[in-house]
Formats: sequence, C-alpha cells, structure tokens
Amino acid sequence: MVYLPTILFSMGEGAVIPLIPVIAANMGADVAAAALVASALVIGQLCGNLPAGWAVARIGERFTMVIAGVVSMVAVIGMVLAPVIAVFAASVFLLGFCAAAFGLARHAFMTTRVPLDFRARALSLLGGSFRLGIFVGPFVTAALLQIFGDEHAAIWFFLACLVVMVVLVLFGPDPEKTNPPVTNHSALAEDSGEPVSGTIPTFERAGIFPTMWRFRGVLGRLGLAAASLSAVRSARQVVLPLWGVSLGLDAQTIALVVGVSGAIDFALFYASGQVMDRFGRLWAAMPAMVLMGAGFLVLSLTHDGEAAVLWFGMLAAVLGVGNGLSSGILLTLGADVAPAQDPAPFLGSWRTLTDAGGAAAPLLVSGVTAIASLSAASAMVGVIGMLGALGFIRWIPRFSPRRDPRG
Repeated sequence: MVYLPTILFSMGEGAVIPLIPVIAANMGADVAAAALVASALVIGQLCGNLPAGWAVARIGERFTMVIAGVVSMVAVIGMVLAPVIAVFAASVFLLGFCAAAFGLARHAFMTTRVPLDFRARALSLLGGSFRLGIFVGPFVTAALLQIFGDEHAAIWFFLACLVVMVVLVLFGPDPEKTNPPVTNHSALAEDSGEPVSGTIPTFERAGIFPTMWRFRGVLGRLGLAAASLSAVRSARQVVLPLWGVSLGLDAQTIALVVGVSGAIDFALFYASGQVMDRFGRLWAAMPAMVLMGAGFLVLSLTHDGEAAVLWFGMLAAVLGVGNGLSSGILLTLGADVAPAQDPAPFLGSWRTLTDAGGAAAPLLVSGVTAIASLSAASAMVGVIGMLGALGFIRWIPRFSPRRDPRG
C-alpha cells in the first residue's frame, strides 16, 4: 500500500513519456513545437507542487492521491481524444500537475510516519519504486507498439494503471490509519545563531507562502544545493544522448550506453539509503555530486581524443554510479528539514525548487551548446556538480541525537 501505487503511477507515466513528442509530431508539430509539448509535463510538475502542498495539508495524503489519480484519468483521456495539438499539450500539462500532487502526497506520508532510524532507506525505496516504473515503462511501450502498432495503446495502458492505483488507494487498507505519525527524537535543526528561550509554542497550521518565508534560509542554502543535484541529474539525460550523436554513433549504440548507465543507476538505489542511515546524509550526497561533477568535467576533455567512444562508455557508467548513490537523497533531505507537524507546505516549496533545477538544466545545456560547444556545456554541468558538493558539505544538517529522559 505504500510503494505499489507509486510503481503503478510511474510505470504508466514511463510508458507515455517517450511517446509525447512522437504523438505531437504526428499531430503536425515540428521539432521545436514537439519539444515544447514534451516540456509541458515538467512545467505542470513545477506548477503543481505548491497547490499539492496546500491540498495535502488540508485533506490528507490519501485523498490527495485519489483526486490526483482521477484527474490524471481525465488528462489521459484528453491525450487520446485531443482534436488539436493545443488540447494535447494542455492534457500533458495537467498530467504533470497531477504527478506533482501524487509525488508530494506520498513524500509527506513517509516524512511523518517513518522513524528517523530508517527514514533514508524507506525514502530510497520510494525513489527506487519510481525509478522501477520509469525503467520498465518504455519496455512496456515497445511491447504494446509491437502488438498493436498504435502509440495510443501506451496511453490506454497508463489509464489502466491509474484505475488500479485509485481502486487500491481508495479501497485498500489506509496506511494513514495503520501507520500513525511517529515522533523522531533526533533533531535536524538549522543553526540560526539565535538563542532559544521561552516555552514550546502550540501548533498552528501555516499556509504555503508563510511557510516558504519562514524557511527561506534553509531553502536558499540547502535547497539550492539540492536544486544543483537535480540539475546535474537532468543534464545527464540530455548530455549523454547528444554526446553519442556528436561522436557519430548510431541510435542502437547510444541506447545501449544510456541503458547500461540507467541500469547501474537503478541497481544502487537501496545502497544509497543504507549509506545515509548508517553514516549520514552527507556521505551519499557529497560522493554522488563529486562523481557526477568529475565525470562531466572529464567528459568535456575527451570529445576529440583517440578513444572518445571508450571514454564515453566509461564515463556514462561513472555518471550512473553517481546518480545511483544519490537515490532518495532529495526526498530524505526534504523530510529531514521539514517541520514535523505540518510538512506538506514546506515540501511543496522544496520540491518546486528541486524541480526547477531539473527543468533549468536542459535549457542551460542547450544555450551553452548553441553559444560555445557541447564540451563547454558538459564542463559547465561539472562545475555545477562540484559547487553543489561544496554546498552539501557546508549546509547538510548534522544529526544531534537526544534521548527522552522518560525512555
């Protein structure tokens, strides 16, 4: 009941995502317009995080997931029946909006109900559930295309996944009742430098924007480091295929290299949680950023070398290792620094910031490549990775265990 809905949603989404630009092109869009339609999914996620935080805080995780699933069905049907490209793009945007609500609802649930002792492992499993769906989804699409020969078959598959997910969440055991909120005695507080005095204030639910202003310090520091990790991850998905094209490799070879990198990434998702729970968040975030940053920097120097293809394959594997080691870190850090009693509004701001980093990276890569070269774009991503590693070293909270004298 905790992980299966995520797998179902992400598997359907993973089956549809590769086909969005294809369907847009079939509807008459040129390459630029098809790319714009595909980006509507990310824009929808950006726009959906803050309203999702409000919804989770008001109606709870379960009903937010149900509503997101039902509205996603409307979006999926709109994608199938869209008469013009504008309606199709609006449906893709709505799907991204609902994906943000679904993801934030599950994130908030795990934040309030998983003990701190194994929070990172639980959230790494959540991230791994999403990665499993995204990894398997394209293979499902390939099989459906082979059987039916119609791109819309994958969209109908997504609709079936959504129906099963909504029924499971609505009529299955309610995790919110079987897993009551836990009290984490280990504090991960930001050191503001101000003395603490007075009594403990009573809880009062805050809105989205007051919460954003209240936690502007952690969002402006640790949040930016997290956004840099999201940017490096997103850039990896853009730079590797472009690098293969620039080397003159065929589509099959590029797909093989990217697929092996993705398989390494997926294989390491639980190891990341183990490292974070046993040694601390820094020892997953910092090595991951250093590996990916160094990988992009070295890649930028190999394009015109004699063994450029070999370097491409090796460094794609290095980037896969780095990305795998960072699995769940953004979810875990967001849960660590979120207010314990009402995390949803903060998580909405946190996820908006990290999603913005992921959305900005392809634009930066495209711009730098157009102005200078793909090698310069790769070097820029490497520098962002190294700066992000320094940001994590400086701003990741340290555990400060406190024991309840009552036991």
